[in-house]
Amino acid sequence: MTVIPQGRTRRSVLVTASCALAVTGAMVLSGCGGDDPDAGTNGVGKLPAAKIQAKTRAAADAAPAVRLSGTVVTSGRTYRLDMQLKADGGTGSVTSQGATFKLLRVGRELYLKADADFWSHADGSDGTPGKLDGKYVKVPQRDPAYKKFSGFTDKDVLLDGLLTLHGALATDGHHADQSGTRTIRITGDNGAGGTLDVSLQGTPYPLRLVRAGDAGTLRFSDWGKNFTVEEPATSETVDYGRQLPTS
Repeated sequence: MTVIPQGRTRRSVLVTASCALAVTGAMVLSGCGGDDPDAGTNGVGKLPAAKIQAKTRAAADAAPAVRLSGTVVTSGRTYRLDMQLKADGGTGSVTSQGATFKLLRVGRELYLKADADFWSHADGSDGTPGKLDGKYVKVPQRDPAYKKFSGFTDKDVLLDGLLTLHGALATDGHHADQSGTRTIRITGDNGAGGTLDVSLQGTPYPLRLVRAGDAGTLRFSDWGKNFTVEEPATSETVDYGRQLPTS
């Protein structure tokens, strides 16, 4: 049997106790990680609001693709969007005043697809709605509809117009989106100028936007997730030349 000297035993006990106190103290100071809302995040939640906005705009611009859904109010009309967007095109649906139509842009070519009811008030012969029913109608670039609807399919144009908060910027606490992703919220003019929720996990992408002046609420998802856009078959396409029938 080996006898441990008494002094050595006391020193061991003191060292063990000191280590335990140090660990306990560290846990108290850090709150076991629970008191730090930015623990395990990408760190943007610790930045001033202006820097958060700059980082999320840079992330959005650099992403090759995004899905956008929600409402946009412009010129007194509400549009409900569900669009997939990337640099060379976009596709999705738009609903306004009870009518839903699909948009497809491939490069500079824009197509609009709707049912006969959508075209029921179109100028021209009585057979126009039937001819256009379910077809991809090519929108001439000089037609007013091209400028009006192509922006809904253009990632850069749409995000430049949407991801802007008005007034003085400030942070408004930590939140979570529908999927549970932690976010940091930034506001313009205390919310009157809009609010934007930015992801605290991974790349600081914008996830939810409430536009100023009750101009709509949008959600962003599928950042960087590629998709295919291709021109519809000739049999599914109607080319109306220089101008669409007015609907």
